Parts: sequence; structure tokens; C-alpha cells
Amino acid sequence: MSAASSHILYPILLFASIIGGAFADKAFIHPGLLHSQADLDRMKVAVAQKRSPIFEGFKVLSASPRSQASYRRLGPFPEIGRAPTIRMGEAKSDAEAAYQNALMWTITGEQAHADKAIEIIDAWVGSLKKVTGIDGVLAAGLQGFKFVNAAELLRHTGSGWPEEDAKRCEKWLMDAWHPTIKHYAHFANGNWETAALQTKMAIAIFCNDRQLFETTVRYAIAGAGNGSIPHTIVSPSGQCQESSRAQHYAQLGLGLLACAAEVAWNQGVDLYGWRDNRILAGFEYCAKYGLGEDVDYQPYLDRTGKYGIGGRNNPYTKISPASRGNFYPIFERPFNHYVKRRRIEAPYSAQVVTKK
Repeated sequence: MSAASSHILYPILLFASIIGGAFADKAFIHPGLLHSQADLDRMKVAVAQKRSPIFEGFKVLSASPRSQASYRRLGPFPEIGRAPTIRMGEAKSDAEAAYQNALMWTITGEQAHADKAIEIIDAWVGSLKKVTGIDGVLAAGLQGFKFVNAAELLRHTGSGWPEEDAKRCEKWLMDAWHPTIKHYAHFANGNWETAALQTKMAIAIFCNDRQLFETTVRYAIAGAGNGSIPHTIVSPSGQCQESSRAQHYAQLGLGLLACAAEVAWNQGVDLYGWRDNRILAGFEYCAKYGLGEDVDYQPYLDRTGKYGIGGRNNPYTKISPASRGNFYPIFERPFNHYVKRRRIEAPYSAQVVTKK
């Protein structure tokens, strides 16, 4: 076998080992996006018992204006877009309200929250036809993920949402959202593609589309763009494709990638563990640098040829100090997975979680 053919075959064999020989014949687990049934049960019990730290997190969630059953819907609209902006603020607000009310329903059992989430989703299903704009991939990847997570919770927790309406939602997700993210964003930085990845995977599960799900897993480990795991986290050290751009962009890409990994994990697929826990390496690298320590940095040219050493647009040659020391709320999910589930040390992520 030639070196070239071996290079092509390796990701295929690795994909087969990740999903398992009989995996393709298994039914999807529902609810099974960001939250499994075990997650929901754990949160519900902890909130009822006012158990820390879950109860403190619930208080933050329940205080949000978008977690209220009295939330006043701002949409729907037939088109939303980013660059140019078309009703993005309204879509973002309604997507968050749908998801947060659905989550409130699963924790509190209060029907009013389920009814509000159903109202929002049904309204948008009946109106939105497309997501547009130069930044449309990012818009669809970020907001679509909230809508589909809300729909998954409602459909599989006895909320009273009719199955025929859930079926209409399936078609809506495939017709209005999926076309914008279908081909990822090979021309862009990694956070665009990780946004698309998480939402494509979530739509596949909600729609019980095995082929679409498996193509997203395949892209996560062997995709050509900046959003696959080895192209988002470009070195075993944890250096990220956007480490040289700004730390908030590096964190955005990592946070979205961790969402995709969590969704996959809830379906029995371990993206977290791929390439010796490469996702953990990315979080640890980002946390270490943000906490003020030195990290190993090697000049790197991204997959588009535009960003990094010799890049056509931004020839970055060193790690960026922009946003250093500012941390997004993205570290808790991988910390829970690696440290709590897998008993793997994550000392720098632990400092960030404690600091926050």
C-alpha cells in the first residue's frame, strides 16, 4: 500500500472504530442532543433538593427574561440573515427563549414553559423559509442549534407537542436551516464550521437520519475544512487554528466543538477521546494561556490558505494576546466530561471553572 493510499484509508478505518461495527443498525437515543434523559433527571432532582452547584445554575437560568413562560415572541419572519443583518436579533431571542423554556419545562414540570416553547417553535416552523447572508453559515449554526435542542426536549418529554407538529418541524429544519450549513464553510475560520457541525449533527438525530449523522461524525474526524477536530486543534499541544487570531475566537470554536462532542457522546460516539483526547488538549492550551502562562506556539497556515504564516489575508506568525484572560462559559462541559466522567486530569480547565 502506498503512503498516499494509507493516508486516505486511515480516517475511514478510524471512523469505523469510533462508531462500532453494529452502530449503524441502532436506533437513536432520545432525548439525545445536549441533554440525555439521565441529565434531565439529575438536574430535576438536584433542583428539587437545592443541591449545589446545580441549584445555583438553575437560579441563573430561571432568572433570565428568556426563561419566562410570559416571554413575548418577537418573530417569526420568512427570512433571517447575517451580513446583511435580517431579523437576527429577533431570531436569536426567540431561539433562546424556546430552548430555555423547554429546559425549564423538563426541570420544573410546569406546563406553561412547555406551551411557550411549543408556541415559539410552531410559529417559526410556519414562517421561516431560509437563512441568508455572507455569514449565513454562522447564523444557522448558532441559532438553529437552539431551536433543534428545544424541539428535541419537547418531543421526547411528554410536553403535549403533537407528533404531526414535530414531523413538520423535521421538514422545516431540513428545508430552512440545513441548506445553509450543508457544505460547512471551507472558506472560513474554524468557528463557522464547528457551528455548522453541531447543528447538522443535532438535526440528523432529531430527524432520525442515520446517514446524515454518520457524515457529520466523519467530518468531525476527517473533514477538509478548519472545523474538523485536527484542523480546529492543530497540534497535540492543544494549539488552535484561531489561537493566532484572538482568544475569544479560539474559545468560540472550541465551545461549539465540545457541543458537537457532547451530542455525539449521548449517541454512543466518543469524539471527546479522539486522538488522545485532542479536544481536552485544546481547552487546556486555551486555559493555560488565558491564565497567564506561556504555551508552545508553532506558526501555522490554516486550511483556506488565508490565515496564518504566509496567509493571503492575515499572515499571523505568533499567538494573539487579544482577549487573553477573558473566558467564555465553555469550560464546564468538557471539564465535566473529562474530570467527572472519565477521571482524566484537566488542571488548567479546573482553574478556569473555579475562577468563574
